[in-house]
Amino acid sequence: MEPIDRVRVRARDGDTDVEREDVLAVEEPLEIRIRRDGASGVSSFVTTMRTPGSDEELAAGLLFAEGVLDSREDLLGLARPADPRIDPELKANVLIAELAARAFERAGSLQRGTVMGSACGVCGKTTIENVIPTDRPPLSSPLRVAPELLYGLPARLRERQSLFARTGGLHAAGLFSPGGELLEIREDIGRHNATDKLVGAYLLRGGLPLSETILMVSGRAGFEIVQKAFAAGIPIVASVSAPSSLAAALAETAGMTLVGFLRDRRFNVYANPERIARDGREAT
Repeated sequence: MEPIDRVRVRARDGDTDVEREDVLAVEEPLEIRIRRDGASGVSSFVTTMRTPGSDEELAAGLLFAEGVLDSREDLLGLARPADPRIDPELKANVLIAELAARAFERAGSLQRGTVMGSACGVCGKTTIENVIPTDRPPLSSPLRVAPELLYGLPARLRERQSLFARTGGLHAAGLFSPGGELLEIREDIGRHNATDKLVGAYLLRGGLPLSETILMVSGRAGFEIVQKAFAAGIPIVASVSAPSSLAAALAETAGMTLVGFLRDRRFNVYANPERIARDGREAT
């Protein structure tokens, strides 16, 4: 399924009125179903609105962020429905996650009761206790970066946003090394989906935790972004826009450094500023 769609629009530019083709980001539902190891039956866990592409990473990242998966070993497989009678378009919007018994049991207590929109992160969780981890210590990564490194992240992220350049309608999440190298980028119509895809990619490779990395997001840093980064062990989260008050509170409690309004060679630090060195000599 293509992540973009072409439509005809009537465009107005000053006194000129023309009909032309435009490109839009696709938004489609993805239903994530779960199956216990060795069982034949499946049950629906959640349906999320997303931009097609990297669906396996999205499912893995979402199940990890929700607390269903503790590690790569909890996820035994991801597959489309095998029934030949199912419409191909429906198959493209369904993924079945085969889970270890312990993960399947956790999923039962965490199951969502709603469809997640593309702007929805934690909405639909059964209880707030399932959202805020209470049994994990704050992150203690020694990572320190210089302001000059942070200044360069938005431009490097934008340079790699290929779908945004075509549609103007997608968010991006990028993972950077301590030296400012862009390691991975994922795009989606939802900020939280882009982050899930990114974290899911590393989960599937067995690459978590990400304790020596920086997460950069193209929109605002809401609570759900910080929560997902905390689950993945990412110590620094930066965004080009504002964080929410709950995001700042979680970052402070979780031992994470939260940077907002990172643009035009300036930024604000909303939590744990000690990871931002005053100059390059103090950086890791």
